[in-house]
Amino acid sequence: MIDWARVNEFRDEVGAEDFDEVVELFLEEVVDAMTKVASGPDVAALENELHAIKGAAMNLGFQTLAEHCKAGEKTAASGEVPAEIIAALPQIYQDSLAAFSAGRADLGNAA
Repeated sequence: MIDWARVNEFRDEVGAEDFDEVVELFLEEVVDAMTKVASGPDVAALENELHAIKGAAMNLGFQTLAEHCKAGEKTAASGEVPAEIIAALPQIYQDSLAAFSAGRADLGNAA
């Protein structure tokens, strides 16, 4: 669910001192985009919002969420609304966030 190698790489990229702040910004971006997705935007906007969620998820190592958004983005690009994917997003995000939060404490020990 979480790509910890990517999380550690991202932490190194932004710096340990700024990591928490950057993570919070990315999480806010994900929540904002998910809110827009849930509000039922047009298919073109849906593709863009799923792309935004995917990008933030990839940076945070939320591998399952990123893969799910990639599939939704592909469906939206073909002009269809990926209803099942949209419906599953909140739970996948919550599961990813819980796994990330549980393992985040160990990041300081990995440095």
